[in-house]
Amino acid sequence: MAWYDEAVFYHIYPLGLTGAPKQNDYGEPVHRLNTLLPWVDHIKEIGGSALYIGPLFESVGHGYETTDYKKLDSRLGTNEDLTAFVAYCHEQGIKVIFDGVFNHTGRDFFAFKDIQANRENSQYKDWYCNVNFWGNNEYNDGFSYDNWGGYNLLVKLNQKNPAVVNYICDVIRFWVSEFDVDGIRLDAADVLDFDFMKALRRTANEVKPDFWLMGEVIHGDYSRWVNGETLHSVTNYTLHKALYSGHNDHNYFEIAHTVRRLQNMGTLKLYNFVDNHDVERIYTKLTNKAHFAPVHVLLYTLPGVPSIYYGSEFGIEGRKEYGSDDSLRPALNIEDYKDSVKTNPCTALIAALGKVRQAVPALSYGSYAELMLTNRQFAYARDLDVTRVIVSVNNDDAPAGMHLAAGNCAAYIGALSGEKVSVQDGHINITQPANSGEIWVPEGTDLNVKPVKAQSVNVENTDSINTNIEASSVDTEKATDMVVEDTQSETTKAEDTKAAAPKAETAKTASENTASETTAKESESESTPNATASDDPADPETITVDWSKSPESMTVPELQAAVLAKLSGNGPVDAQMKKTVTDNIWHDSLVNWLKSFR
Repeated sequence: MAWYDEAVFYHIYPLGLTGAPKQNDYGEPVHRLNTLLPWVDHIKEIGGSALYIGPLFESVGHGYETTDYKKLDSRLGTNEDLTAFVAYCHEQGIKVIFDGVFNHTGRDFFAFKDIQANRENSQYKDWYCNVNFWGNNEYNDGFSYDNWGGYNLLVKLNQKNPAVVNYICDVIRFWVSEFDVDGIRLDAADVLDFDFMKALRRTANEVKPDFWLMGEVIHGDYSRWVNGETLHSVTNYTLHKALYSGHNDHNYFEIAHTVRRLQNMGTLKLYNFVDNHDVERIYTKLTNKAHFAPVHVLLYTLPGVPSIYYGSEFGIEGRKEYGSDDSLRPALNIEDYKDSVKTNPCTALIAALGKVRQAVPALSYGSYAELMLTNRQFAYARDLDVTRVIVSVNNDDAPAGMHLAAGNCAAYIGALSGEKVSVQDGHINITQPANSGEIWVPEGTDLNVKPVKAQSVNVENTDSINTNIEASSVDTEKATDMVVEDTQSETTKAEDTKAAAPKAETAKTASENTASETTAKESESESTPNATASDDPADPETITVDWSKSPESMTVPELQAAVLAKLSGNGPVDAQMKKTVTDNIWHDSLVNWLKSFR
């Protein structure tokens, strides 16, 4: 057991949160990082135990065009500021991981500057991929080179060059000795060389016990990256997509199918999230804002390591605008939210979930077993030794009854509501309120959590960032006597194959004005809440796609064929990938999937 196995992460994009200038003039350091110290206290207050912060090091603009891996960005402060910041996090019991941008550097990096000055005579000419002194580029360098995502601002490092590998490994050693960092999130890990990642893992094992390597990976078989030789974890974009679209489409089959598919990859501790610095805010993506509650109950209780992106615990909005990510990375003042745990139901829920997660080991280490599944209700168990914890969620606008197989105890307590239910004939009978979720723990579990409303959260925006929060009540007139058995009906079994976990294609774009880095990892279009399945039996592999048609006007088989065509453009499409596509017969889900390919 390592610290990251039971971590609750908080994610900060520091250049945005501190309101740093978009461009670095490399002037005198401005100590903006120190303004984030109160955020560390906030992280602890809402049950966080680890911080992912970055990018941090000297760069030209958005942070991913590194100029110096060993110097804190001048817009944030000095190395001494960063050392003190990490030390304060550790004093509060919070681990820290940095953003490791090792796939590419900026054009101001010393090795690239040397090539500009010395051309063929540069000792660093092999540090980058395919440097061609017969070529040229828009900067009129008199040579060309491989870049990342089509942008010459990001110069691709040659990860097969031993000198580059040794340099980056020394950077990791420096980060540990200088700043005492606890791990690294590897940017663009899905395009990193595997031998390069193996070298990083050997270095991680050397520098510090339980030093954590987590990689940014969009789709595919995550076990390719997560294993004993490469990384400890990767970003779980597959679950990320399912969590919001499964609610927008009232389709819990999609979420359950996604979890099963991830389970089939092996026992992986994936990094779970509902939003981050590259994708729109969860509150923006949800068609029904009341689904904020069940989405986060799932985030904190499904297998994996949960993470909250700064500000989303307040229910703020964030939508991509004009090809820029700036609105996803706003400057916030923690003083504006100092009472949020008491006054904002979104924050109160996140804080309660964080404390429950820390108090209930089964949520970190327990096995997963599906108990009940319909389009609108979902329940599962997390079993650890003789302890069974039960999670129930409901995306319907009416309460729903559930009959769920319980563990070997006399009664359960709702960790969020405080409600007590007795075990009868090995089951509990509960009524799950509308648009809500609950974590049922054996009576006597030491939680130290005050009851909160994990339902019908409503946020009214007063401007683009700050929000006033109100909780709306459950519509008791819509109460239902329906009881769903934990053994699936034949209808449930038949529908079980209908949902798939669409994958997203990675791409990065840059804003012309700010050179900001944007990773297009998902469809940002709204899903229609009342998606319907199609019975069209056509084989998508026999269909010629008419690319002049809009995704919305395509039939389900046409959409399936289009998705398969897009996937094949990224590499071989195996049988499992084909099955994932053809099993998904939900029109709106396929539309979103197709739109995710940029």
